[in-house]
Amino acid sequence: MSGAVLPGQGAWRRLLRNAGFALGALIVGIVLVVAILAPWITPYDPFAVNLEARLVPPSFMEGGTAANFLGTDQLGRDYLSRLIYGARISMIIGIATVITSGLIGTTIGILGGFYGGRVDDVVMFLITARLSIPVVLVALAVAGLLGSSFLLVILVLGLLLWDRFAVVARSTTMQLRTLDYVSAAWCAGSSQMSVLMREILPNIATHLAVVATLEMALAILLEAALSFLGLGVPAPLPSWGLMIAEAKEYMFFTPWVILVPGIALFVLVLGVNLLGDALRDMLGTDLSR
Repeated sequence: MSGAVLPGQGAWRRLLRNAGFALGALIVGIVLVVAILAPWITPYDPFAVNLEARLVPPSFMEGGTAANFLGTDQLGRDYLSRLIYGARISMIIGIATVITSGLIGTTIGILGGFYGGRVDDVVMFLITARLSIPVVLVALAVAGLLGSSFLLVILVLGLLLWDRFAVVARSTTMQLRTLDYVSAAWCAGSSQMSVLMREILPNIATHLAVVATLEMALAILLEAALSFLGLGVPAPLPSWGLMIAEAKEYMFFTPWVILVPGIALFVLVLGVNLLGDALRDMLGTDLSR
């Protein structure tokens, strides 16, 4: 009975032929593989300090050496190794934030859209209250009060970025609850939990996937911004935002120390957004029929 609004095979074929989706999947896939294999593919310990080799240029620049392909930072740490481990931190924060905020927002949205009435009034109040809270300012305040911590960044972002999940889950659930296959499930004697888990949730999953890509990109950027301000991932963890913050004092004389993590952050966020745009276009085409 379920699957009435899931994208068809034709939509998936269009998605696979979409250049933006292919490029986004390639970028995110490469970063994900690099993050998983980081302990085995890094040429050096990303935390190892060598003050005799400070700010060595990349090997393809004048004064560079083959030993450090992307050069070294102000403490002589290998930049390629730190960049690879930075990919791991960005992916962990992005995925963990999406899982946390997705569970919160999807649960709240489905309950409001399915039950309506006073339950929906409470859900709308929670969404409105959340939208009135500036994410960056709250994250800065919490980090400033409790200190910088890897787990704290994930927790704060997860608790602040659930509103889009709730809005999309609520609106799509309100559309689906009156459709024939949901009514058929009721007539077949399915329980409320069964209807929610087997009929509603699978049919809003693709919409939530689009939201997940947007929230993942936002979480990665917010982590970089917090780390840049010294309130995100604590040193010496090689966060890309922290690498940019540490490099700002040397950017005029050794520009690669800020360009390398900056370009990596830009490319990853671009890839995630390309995936989200492709999924949104596919769903928009299907839902308009």
